[in-house]
Amino acid sequence: MPESRVTAHQAGVVVLGESVLMANALDIVSQSPEETERLGTCLAAMLRVGAVVALRGELASGKTCFVRGMAEHAAAGASVHSPTFTLVNQYGDEPRLYHLDLYRLESIDALIDLGYDECFDSDGICVIEWAERADPLLPAKRLDIYLEHMAETTRRLRFVDAGVLPPGWQEALREGRS
Repeated sequence: MPESRVTAHQAGVVVLGESVLMANALDIVSQSPEETERLGTCLAAMLRVGAVVALRGELASGKTCFVRGMAEHAAAGASVHSPTFTLVNQYGDEPRLYHLDLYRLESIDALIDLGYDECFDSDGICVIEWAERADPLLPAKRLDIYLEHMAETTRRLRFVDAGVLPPGWQEALREGRS
């Protein structure tokens, strides 16, 4: 995402340090795995029951690291590993965090057979790694997070909200990452 010379007024964008603020989106550059986890913890505190978070990014882009932070909010001290072989892990209670990893998903039918919709329609929050593999099944009302590997420990995260987050979420994430 190259730096733009368009003024903030022209694009409807406000640049704040390493963050870019847009009407329903926010770009943040995380300088470390710890900062990525803090972003996950901060986000989890804002989510309500029924929220679906779709994580998108290449291998080693920080998806599981981000979920580790979310799980820390749901269940302090939770040991988070990608549920690659089980497809779904659960953390905490009220609200429960459902963590799906679709990297090894063989087909959409396999996800349907798994009962994915129970995670979406539950009393919890659903976070999905490799969400692009389930795009046809994802609800329109969700939060998409695009993670991009920039350097050894640096990641760019783009949050695109479609009605999941409360007013003021962008500022809360910017402040909560440090």
